[in-house]
Amino acid sequence: MSATQSPARSRRPGRSLALLALGHLIISLDFTIIYVALPDIATDVGFTPHTLQWVITAYAVLYGGFLLFGGRLSDLIGRRRMFVLGMALYGVASVLGGLATTPAVLLTARALQGLAGAVLFPAVLALVNTTFAEGRERNRALTVWAMAGAGGLTVGALVGGVLTQALGWQAVFYVNVPLAAVGAVAAFVLLPSDGRVTRGGVDVPGTLTGTAGVTLLIFAVAHGSEVGWGRTEVIGAAALAAALLVVFLRVQARGRTPLMPLRLFRNRAFSGGVVVILVFGLTMQAVPYFLTLYFQNVLGFSALETGLAFLGPTLSITAGNFLSERLIHRFGTRNTLVVGIVFNAVGAVLLAPGMHVGGSFLTVLAGVVVIGLGMGVTYEAMWIAAGTGVSADEQGLASGVASTALQVGTAVGLAVLVAVANRDIEGQALATASSEGMRTAVHVLGAVMLTAVLAAFRLPGSRARDTVISSGSRRSDM
Repeated sequence: MSATQSPARSRRPGRSLALLALGHLIISLDFTIIYVALPDIATDVGFTPHTLQWVITAYAVLYGGFLLFGGRLSDLIGRRRMFVLGMALYGVASVLGGLATTPAVLLTARALQGLAGAVLFPAVLALVNTTFAEGRERNRALTVWAMAGAGGLTVGALVGGVLTQALGWQAVFYVNVPLAAVGAVAAFVLLPSDGRVTRGGVDVPGTLTGTAGVTLLIFAVAHGSEVGWGRTEVIGAAALAAALLVVFLRVQARGRTPLMPLRLFRNRAFSGGVVVILVFGLTMQAVPYFLTLYFQNVLGFSALETGLAFLGPTLSITAGNFLSERLIHRFGTRNTLVVGIVFNAVGAVLLAPGMHVGGSFLTVLAGVVVIGLGMGVTYEAMWIAAGTGVSADEQGLASGVASTALQVGTAVGLAVLVAVANRDIEGQALATASSEGMRTAVHVLGAVMLTAVLAAFRLPGSRARDTVISSGSRRSDM
């Protein structure tokens, strides 16, 4: 399944990298820019406390479900073409979301945004790997790429707060429209044109069974948390999801051009890295969601105040990104991952006690800073880990599998943790129930994140090997 696209050089590498970073920023921004606007969306559009999570989950499910398929299309159709298509889909979906007046329309828009992300992400990563020379140049480019994605997860809350306060929740959708338009037009000037592309088929059975299985799994978890786990539709969805995923694995084991070759998992370093990424999605990706609810529902912050409060995690995650690069150079990827994971767990322990009705921003500040550092350190290191020990012509596939693990983990983790937080919501004051439930959920996510240390120890400990096979050696071959 190797691509025949030849590496292309850009005459404006700095501007090309800025454009590719913008693409990654948009993808991650759309996970969190919506958080601060959720209370206003719930009031105006008509979501319940349980169904509101689908505004986040709809994006994550479609994104995670179609990432591997989007990567394959990037080889078949061309990376610049897929970049432009992804930007165009973001623009259309964002207009639809801003105009939404019912839950169904808004969820459709979020799902379409998720599909746009699945188209855009593999094209962006492949273009980084083919535009910049392997080695130091590509390593630096991928550092900018990773920081744009990690920064977007927290900057989104600040931007969302400002836009919601000043212009209304619709603005968190409309802001994507000019960004997508500029990105699509600039691609024809700054990105290398598509050369000869791979001939071959698409794993249709794998795409259908994998996407349907993941979607039904998320539905079963999220719907079960709302109506009860014993309901017929919940049990039926869970059973069908399990059956489809089993079929998906069989198809991948026997197919000639599988979306997710199972032989990759024979590499202990790769499989350990993917497990860390999955656990990160299950746990840490939910932190901005609970911080938003605490700031607004418990402390009574306005949308703007909530956005400003997210300056704390934004700055600490950025510091963690810089720290991660230095730790990897000195101690290796495995030890850096262990440090990041422990920081995340300690941050959760510090954060949870401060999330009470009588609390304030200061009561959660220590936890926010430590957990942000942990997220920043872990984010960059886990992508490097997922590429360790993988041959050059399979780095694109490895990146696709790892990205899918992150997004599926995000969707499942949010559904489960929301169920934990809302388990005793009836019969109590909203603020009390929310703070108690959120404290429990944060303790749970910290404990689960700590288990990723076991997967991190599967990675090779040699710094020399980390240097040879690093994030910069990830290729777009699929």
